[in-house]
Amino acid sequence: MTETREQRLAREIYKNVGGMGNVEKIIHCMTRVRLTIADYSKVNIEGLKAVDGVLGVVEDETLQVVLGPGIVNKVANLMVHEAGVKLGENFPKSAGHKDAGRSNREMAEAKAAEVKAREKAKHKSNGFKRALKSISNIFVPLIPAFVGAGIIGGVAAIFQNIMAADSSALSQNWVSVITTLNIIKNGLYLYLVIYVGINSANEFGATPGLGGVIGAVTMLTGMDPKNPLPNIFNGDALSPLQGGIIGVIFAVWILALVEKRLHKIVPNAVDIIVTPTIALLVIGLFTIFIVMPVAGAVSGALVGSITWVLKVGGAFSGFILGLFFLPMVMFGLHQILTPIHIEMINKTGMTPLLPILAMAGAGQVGAAIALWIRCRKNKKLVQLIKGALPVGIMGIGEPLIYGVTLPLGRPFITACIGGGIGGAVIAGIGNIGAIAIGTSGIDLIPLIAHGRWLGYIAGLVAGYIGGFVATYFFGIPKDAMKETDADRE
Repeated sequence: MTETREQRLAREIYKNVGGMGNVEKIIHCMTRVRLTIADYSKVNIEGLKAVDGVLGVVEDETLQVVLGPGIVNKVANLMVHEAGVKLGENFPKSAGHKDAGRSNREMAEAKAAEVKAREKAKHKSNGFKRALKSISNIFVPLIPAFVGAGIIGGVAAIFQNIMAADSSALSQNWVSVITTLNIIKNGLYLYLVIYVGINSANEFGATPGLGGVIGAVTMLTGMDPKNPLPNIFNGDALSPLQGGIIGVIFAVWILALVEKRLHKIVPNAVDIIVTPTIALLVIGLFTIFIVMPVAGAVSGALVGSITWVLKVGGAFSGFILGLFFLPMVMFGLHQILTPIHIEMINKTGMTPLLPILAMAGAGQVGAAIALWIRCRKNKKLVQLIKGALPVGIMGIGEPLIYGVTLPLGRPFITACIGGGIGGAVIAGIGNIGAIAIGTSGIDLIPLIAHGRWLGYIAGLVAGYIGGFVATYFFGIPKDAMKETDADRE
């Protein structure tokens, strides 16, 4: 097969910068491929400048190879695709690690990563799993922002509740404090569709700026409320953010398909002008008149159905959700819940799903404590539990899942039972929701809506006790209780 100009440039750039192994990261701007280099002594600057198609080389914090508009994005994307990463992601490096010199937490995380990789290898990738992986890649970078903005919003809500209950409890000067905190919180939540649009573009291979614009389109900025755009399916007025982030993700996926096609057929000389213009116009119209009405109906039905199930099913629904959430995490299916949480928050002010599902982590904690007590002769297992338990209590459950309970088998099942018990308590009490997405465990307490955090704590305690009791009496493998050969050395 004949090598294209872009493929040749990618190959020769790699050759003259010391190979792919000497590159840590690649991004590009309008005209330049920007490479973060590990060892500059391996770079052949003169050879790089002599490559046919390279218009110049700039040595700065990054090594910048000037290719010109149009072609630069094609070469950069070829280079990162060959490395198996996306633009801006660190290139993979192979490095061996031994247990010596590592903390209990590092050993637990290493064990968790090993088991997680082995579990993933058992299951072949398909379209559905790739979709779940894409959803994860879109939202994981936003998790710190969700946590920080959510807690700040929670503090503002506490102050607001105090003033509503007793206007003399706080000085009126606190109104400015509350307003300021809400401004910070709204920096994420009012413009979340833009962040999601940018991350979706990175995930699907579109230009991040165009993805952000498509997200912003759903805000309908500039529309006159007295003369709104119509929903072409039922004649009702379109409302800003209709369809939410579910619609944005879908629209940006279509944007990526259109943009990639345009890059192939539009001449390089005018690509920077023609491609973004056509892509934005076509996908912008598609988003406003097709995606927003359809996605709005889908998200509304989804939120309504979940609310109905929790209301009718009560404690039983909570038990089932808490019971099966850990298997969902194991298969990566939990990622699809993130946009659902956000839609529920947007429509109802809170997500009642998150506190219930968080109980799965409580079951893990209880199971780990039971294992610690019953298997104290197994020093290696105890070390793993010591490393994984603190972060598990704080709501990060992967080290416990993949490092402790799942490899042992039965404790994973009894931990799920503990999660179901905690979920039943949360759903049985009712009206317990989170105002923002965050980690679970005790970290979620500040995000519980309407001051219902005592009910959430009751669920946590029930999950701890349920996981402990089920594991202590029914979930301890005999082999795990024995002293290992490594412990005798």
